[in-house]
Amino acid sequence: MEKPRIILLGAPGSGKGTRAVALCEVLGIPQIATGDLFRKNLKEMTEIGKTAKSYIDRGELVPDEVTAAMLKDRLSESDAKNGFVLDGFPRSVRQAEILDDILEKSGDKITSVIYIKVDDEEIVNRLTGRMICSKCQAPYHVRDHKPAVEGKCDKCGGDLIVRDDDNPETIRKRLKVFHETTFPLVKFYSERGLLTEIPSVTSSEGINADMKKLSQKLGFIA
Repeated sequence: MEKPRIILLGAPGSGKGTRAVALCEVLGIPQIATGDLFRKNLKEMTEIGKTAKSYIDRGELVPDEVTAAMLKDRLSESDAKNGFVLDGFPRSVRQAEILDDILEKSGDKITSVIYIKVDDEEIVNRLTGRMICSKCQAPYHVRDHKPAVEGKCDKCGGDLIVRDDDNPETIRKRLKVFHETTFPLVKFYSERGLLTEIPSVTSSEGINADMKKLSQKLGFIA
């Protein structure tokens, strides 16, 4: 069977992170999230981290090439040799082309792109009730996914916080950026025959069961 080298696409609040975790559990491969890469490189003050920090300190966007360098290092680690799930990269067609170059040099290629389709207004409703753990970033929701102990993370006991940008006005601005910058990737990968569209709603069987069925459909497991 082909090694799963997967990209997850979806608007902010579409459930990308949750599905990435479930997919990785089913396939036994690592989730590679851009946010995690930034946090690790900044915390450890790697050379790439220092370069990224110099842009952040000036209030500038970190160039695609710097983010790609972090990703390239991560993909070279042993646990990614049998496959991976990318969450947060690429975010634009230009980044997708950079990713192609990185993988081509190591003889690899993306094998599947999964797009989580969800209505914008549903995302606004979801994110206005979202909470995240201040320590491990685990997601919760005041309606759909409450913690066992109010205000505390079930996994690590960290405090749950509401992000400053989880308000309707800011969410709609983020969705506008998504549609302008990232959504063109749906066409980009569809034209390559790599795109699979899935709903954002989990079946009654649960998200892991959904991801197992999807993995079987894509030919990654029997």
